[in-house]
Amino acid sequence: MKALRQGERRRQGRQAEPSVGSVDRQSIKTATQTTAVGFDGGTQVTGRKRPLLVDTLGLLIAVVVTAANTDDRVGVLMLLTQDFVGGVRRLRKLWGEGGSQAEWLAQWVRDLQPTHNIDLAVTGHEGKGFQGVPWRWAVERTFAWLLHDRRHRRDYERLTTNSEALIPLSLIRLLLKRLA
Repeated sequence: MKALRQGERRRQGRQAEPSVGSVDRQSIKTATQTTAVGFDGGTQVTGRKRPLLVDTLGLLIAVVVTAANTDDRVGVLMLLTQDFVGGVRRLRKLWGEGGSQAEWLAQWVRDLQPTHNIDLAVTGHEGKGFQGVPWRWAVERTFAWLLHDRRHRRDYERLTTNSEALIPLSLIRLLLKRLA
């Protein structure tokens, strides 16, 4: 995945490693036989949450799958910790959504300042309905790419690790089509 992401970024005239990332999460329903299922009160979905970190082109950097009742902060922390342990060293700015996690995420990024030179830009909504929020479209577009695969419209996998593995596989298929 990393090599394909770097190839696609170079093909589009970008540096191989992204400097800006966008974080968001999606709640999806699950099949009845799966484990790690919860109820997300915000979206009224019984299933799982998929927090994603993508670059400005919508290419996947990191993914985590948790039960839907997992606090958003815990899911995003798992996602960002996974990325910083083995991930992108050039990342300098994160776009995150406002709401309940905004202040917590801002504090976490400030705590990272001594070791990682990262800034956080929080985006938010005002009013109801669809509003184009800067840079959030990149991660929303990635969610839309995932939903083109029937397998990702509902989580059929028994284990969350299987779901985490299948998401990059779908995006690898997409990148191979682009690079072919």
